[in-house]
Amino acid sequence: MRVSTPTALRAGLVGCHACALVSRLPDAPAHKMLCPRCGATLHPRHPKSVAQTWALLIAACILYIPANLLPIMRTSALGATQSDTIMSGVIYFIKSGSWPLALVIFVASIVVPVAKLIVLVVLLVSVQRRSHWRPRDRMRLFRAIELIGPWSMVDVFVVTILVALVQLGGVATIEPGAGAVAFAAVVVLTMIAAETFDSRLIWDGAEAPHG
Repeated sequence: MRVSTPTALRAGLVGCHACALVSRLPDAPAHKMLCPRCGATLHPRHPKSVAQTWALLIAACILYIPANLLPIMRTSALGATQSDTIMSGVIYFIKSGSWPLALVIFVASIVVPVAKLIVLVVLLVSVQRRSHWRPRDRMRLFRAIELIGPWSMVDVFVVTILVALVQLGGVATIEPGAGAVAFAAVVVLTMIAAETFDSRLIWDGAEAPHG
């Protein structure tokens, strides 16, 4: 027999998303409830959380294709121009013996973004299916993608630093390519997607009765 876990929602309480004040829901809630302290609209769960997260996630998946196919930077020196994508940069560093740098770029620019996209898809599908599958582990996955989210920007930071250093040196010219813009957009979209996803939906599905 499943024992219902006490929750704020079952107790008739709701937390304000703006100031975190906990308020009691009225017995006959009006169409729009406002926080008595800051005036923000109160919602037991983030409205349209799943739809907004899906929209951001689909946009990130679409942009991830040009982020890897288009050059992330262009280097011009002595009349020669070379364009490098993320993977060609990783291969270059491997061939030049810079294994640690190649590993950092590969993990930050390939492994982390793909892992974030996959985890968010799994979370969204499980929430929509009201899955009872290992809610604690799904929460750990969600916290992990929140934690590692900004580290995906390492590749963009490297390009920015190289552009600044080389321009100061005056020996060559390095310009960020369209791939850098697309990749930065992917990182930002996945970070926003993680913010719009209401993780409490994981527990709502886990505590729902089996059909």
